[in-house]
Amino acid sequence: MQKYVLLIDHEACWGCMTCEVACKQENKAPDGVKLIYVTEDGPKESAGKLNFLYRVNNCRHCENPFCAEACPVEAISKRDDGIVIMDNETCTGCEACLEACPYHAIAFDKELRISRKCNLCYQRVDYGLIPACADNVCPAHCIYFGDPGEIEKVMAQKRKARNTKSDCITPEQ
Repeated sequence: MQKYVLLIDHEACWGCMTCEVACKQENKAPDGVKLIYVTEDGPKESAGKLNFLYRVNNCRHCENPFCAEACPVEAISKRDDGIVIMDNETCTGCEACLEACPYHAIAFDKELRISRKCNLCYQRVDYGLIPACADNVCPAHCIYFGDPGEIEKVMAQKRKARNTKSDCITPEQ
């Protein structure tokens, strides 16, 4: 079975937050619920210039997800393709998964009184599409979805062209 991963090239991110908007629209997330979010790490001075680094945070779809282990009603599961999904109908809103996630990638929906997380837009992936945040909405083209090996090759070429080191966040990093 094809394994999927979503990788972010943080060195290329401009901090525009279009990934947040695309995700919010696709998942109809209410105010205060972000399944992907951008933070600013900076400014930092280097060679007399101010540099900003933006970090995109989302579910890493871990190999052994702590959130799934912590869920007392088994509302979180991992598919054969590597996508970790949450069943919103089963979730009781106990918030155990929020405590268990080391990446702070799970949000609490106060309106529905349930936890919510990135499901890699599996409803799109199942029809051969890619997640909304990676679907050509990012002007910096820093969000990649697909085969981990192929993505790493593309990102290595981009890093080489920029002559920089890796600063991507990979699953379980």
